[in-house]
Amino acid sequence: MNLSLPLLLADPGTGSFETVLLALVATIALTKVFGELAQRIGQPAVLGELTAGVILGASLLGLLDPTDPVMHALSELGVLILLFQIGLHTDLRSLARVGPTALMVGMVGVVLPFFGGFGVARLLGVELLPAIVVGAALTATSIGISARVLSDLGQLETPEGQVVLGAAVLDDVVGLVILSIVASMIAGAALTVGGVAKTSGIAVGFVVVALALGSIAIPPLFRVVARVQMTGALGIIALGFALLLAWVATKSGSAMIIGAFAAGLILHPTPQRREIEQSATQLGHFFVPIFFATVGASVDIPALMTRDALLVGGALIVVGVVGKLAAGYAPWWFKGQRSLVGVAMIPRGEVGLIFAQLGLASGAISSAIFGAVMMMVFATTFMTPPLLGLLVKRKATAEAGGPDDTGIDDLVVGRSRIR
Repeated sequence: MNLSLPLLLADPGTGSFETVLLALVATIALTKVFGELAQRIGQPAVLGELTAGVILGASLLGLLDPTDPVMHALSELGVLILLFQIGLHTDLRSLARVGPTALMVGMVGVVLPFFGGFGVARLLGVELLPAIVVGAALTATSIGISARVLSDLGQLETPEGQVVLGAAVLDDVVGLVILSIVASMIAGAALTVGGVAKTSGIAVGFVVVALALGSIAIPPLFRVVARVQMTGALGIIALGFALLLAWVATKSGSAMIIGAFAAGLILHPTPQRREIEQSATQLGHFFVPIFFATVGASVDIPALMTRDALLVGGALIVVGVVGKLAAGYAPWWFKGQRSLVGVAMIPRGEVGLIFAQLGLASGAISSAIFGAVMMMVFATTFMTPPLLGLLVKRKATAEAGGPDDTGIDDLVVGRSRIR
């Protein structure tokens, strides 16, 4: 049977392969341009990439269709690489180092925004499941954005900076558990105490078991892999491990992004982490902006411009800011600058976007509610760098004192340009 190359490359979905190529070229070009522009005005690159997606989406140019099967698959790979990087960047021992203070900030930073967002959404007439998705999207704190801005201001190694990092880790871990619960509800599971406990147990249990087994089996394996002289072998095998755990997570009844996150946690203590991060970041520079662009392309501007959507979006911004600020003041015994901790917890960034995209793709939230959540993500991420600049006396940061040039910081924020 003779299959021509054009037939093999034909897109069985909504458009031709040529259409997909055009969308990819436009997405790569515009996300890089707008990401650079965002950094030049002191904002994280993710905001520029989201803006590029809005421009490319159906509301404006119509070049990027987020429902296209190929673009959707590339976007999903971007999410997995992003969560793998977050796991690689996460040192669970940081929670122990900052102890009860980070625990208090993290828990209050989850509880207040979740119930605040859920309550506001319900008061404004949003149905139960969409309101839960909205509340879940408010729980996250962007590790990448917070770490980069604090480093640029010379505050990453201070007690306040360590509390923020520890609390942000906790927020994202708890947020991923909430995401598993939401995903189960979207799939049709009933909202009961038993159902929530079961889903939470599966998600937490998966991470615990993966860490316990992985910490024993993986380091020796990667010591062997490190001896392979083939260029890039270590990074590719590490990414394959992340994809494998993502698959295992789905088969165990959890969310695939929890598997990718767990893979990063397992590999964080390995001596080869730097090389793994570099390899993952190289791939991430292609896939992660596609994810952010498809999220932006999903914004329905006409639906967002309705009175109800703007009302919900404005309310979520207020709740999102107040909830995280209050979390900074929750540990009354902390002698540091609690206002700095609260402000640094505000940006939702990449994890909030994952929540919103899951809700939209599954039909759990409407285009209007998705747009309202996007308003909250944009606003909370946009306001953080200048607010922190007002709170902190600027001082030069040594190159070695900041976060790594590779990893989650580079993928979400870009090279350090915040002034």
